[in-house]
Amino acid sequence: MTTSLQFKTNLNCESCVAAVKPFLDDVPNIRDWEVDTATSDKILAVTGDNISLDSVTVAVAKAGFVATGDARTIKSRSDAISAAEVPKGVTYYPLLLLGTFLSGVVGLVELRLGAFDATRAMQNFMGAFFLAFAFFKLLDLRGFADSYRMYDIVAQRLPSYGYVYPFIELALGAAYIAGIQPTAVNLTTLVLMSVSSIGVIQSVLQNRRIRCACLGTVFNLPMSTVTLVEDGLMIAMAAGALLGIGH
Repeated sequence: MTTSLQFKTNLNCESCVAAVKPFLDDVPNIRDWEVDTATSDKILAVTGDNISLDSVTVAVAKAGFVATGDARTIKSRSDAISAAEVPKGVTYYPLLLLGTFLSGVVGLVELRLGAFDATRAMQNFMGAFFLAFAFFKLLDLRGFADSYRMYDIVAQRLPSYGYVYPFIELALGAAYIAGIQPTAVNLTTLVLMSVSSIGVIQSVLQNRRIRCACLGTVFNLPMSTVTLVEDGLMIAMAAGALLGIGH
């Protein structure tokens, strides 16, 4: 029997649609599907043979998004996503790999200079961090802005902030590497990351299973305490540098 279903989703952009595509394509009974990202409800329309609501909501949840059917609603967002949650060790592999690479590059720089300097190493790490993260965000600026607006308190009130944020990171990264105005740069980082962490804290406390936009839309990283630790680390490093500069 042919079934046609519609779902309200949080698939805000074409990058979100691309992320969910392999999971929906894997549902055996689905013949055709499309998402209208131009509507406020981001309607996902699915056609196929004897399609169940759960098969679609779980497929969307595997990609880190939420779909709610018109005929009935899923019991909770976390139920659908937990049923298909990707193991943490695999999910955060890109983030862990990037952190390892950045640490390795900083270590090699210190080795070449012949003596380890903690302040210099920390400054170079923060510079490399911001440059790398800005690079991934700029690969899909619109997709990042859409994802960032889902949880950042500033971007929710000022959508254009999501388009500006990667360039702020880019400028901070260049300033750290070049050693320009360290006090002002560290103070800016402290304020920027503190404000950014508010939305992350809210999402973690509310157990919201949404995509973290820290690496743009290239990787499907879920929002979690790992994201909070990442922000906290940058806040601590900026505060430590400020204290060191003050003395």
